[in-house]
Formats: sequence, structure tokens, C-alpha cells
Amino acid sequence: MKRPLRPAKAKERRATVLAGVIILQALCAVFFIVDVLQDMREGVHLDDLHLTLESLAALVLLVGVVFLMVELRRLLNRMSDMDAGLRVAQGQMAGVMDGFFEDWNLTAAERDIAIMICKGLDNDEIAQVRHTAAGTVRAQVTRIYAKSGTHGRSQFVSLFLDELMSGEFGETVPQETPQPQV
Repeated sequence: MKRPLRPAKAKERRATVLAGVIILQALCAVFFIVDVLQDMREGVHLDDLHLTLESLAALVLLVGVVFLMVELRRLLNRMSDMDAGLRVAQGQMAGVMDGFFEDWNLTAAERDIAIMICKGLDNDEIAQVRHTAAGTVRAQVTRIYAKSGTHGRSQFVSLFLDELMSGEFGETVPQETPQPQV
């Protein structure tokens, strides 16, 4: 089964195709402009239908080149903004995970396994990556779930997603102080 293109790769491909179209259209415009200038040097006037159509085609092609260059610039700016947003999200995800790991007092090994759980690896795959027995990984995963207060992978991963979607990213929520009763 073929994997779909990642959004970033699809946008890069789109930008490349757009740049290719701009170059092709610019070459066509240059061809028509040179042809019109050559016809004018030979004494053909603009009231000739053929020369008028060639001039109009050259003008439309030039306008199209300018328009496509503006669109390409917008696309590249959007890609840059999306890349910056992705880097911020990745940094925030790492911060969220580190905060939870510290709160749960996870060991270095448990942290590694917790990250692999979030990446979607199952216990056998984690054991292969860490060069340990699957039983050891199962025991560590059980401790991670106990420390985090979760009952399985989906609940464990949802803790991180919920935190990221909340938009608070570890901001402290002010505690209500009890008002003295009179």
C-alpha cells in the first residue's frame, strides 16, 4: 500500500510545479515578444490581425508570469509559516512530555519507553529497539501507566494531546484562595 505524501512534501512539490509553469510561461512570453518585435522591424503594423493576436498573447503571458510569481511567493511564505508552527509544536510537545515525566518521577528508561509509546511502537518493537526482553518492557510499561494514572496506551497518549489542545502548555492555573468567612 502506498503511503500518502506528507503535507510538507506535497507543498514542496506544488511549489516546484508552479516554478516550472512560471519558467515555461516566461519562455513562451519571450518567444512571442521577440516574434512581435521582429514582425514590427519587418514593417508589419499593429492593425494586422496576426500581429495584434501575438501582441495580446505576449501581454497575457507576461501578466500570467507576474501573477504566478506572486502566488509562488505566497505559497513559499505559507510553507515557511507552517514549518515554523510545526517546530513550535514539536518544541511544545517535548516540553509537555518533560513536564509530565518529571511529575510522574519516571526513570530515564521509563522516559524512553514512554516516548516510544507516544510514537506508536508496541511492546515487542520497543524491546527490539532497546535490546531488552519483552517482559521487561511490559513491566516498565505497567509502571509508567501506574505512575501516570492511566490504564492503557490510548489513555496515556491522550494525556499529551489533551494538554497540547488545551493551549496552556504548562501554564500555572491560579488557585482560588478561600475567602475568610465573616
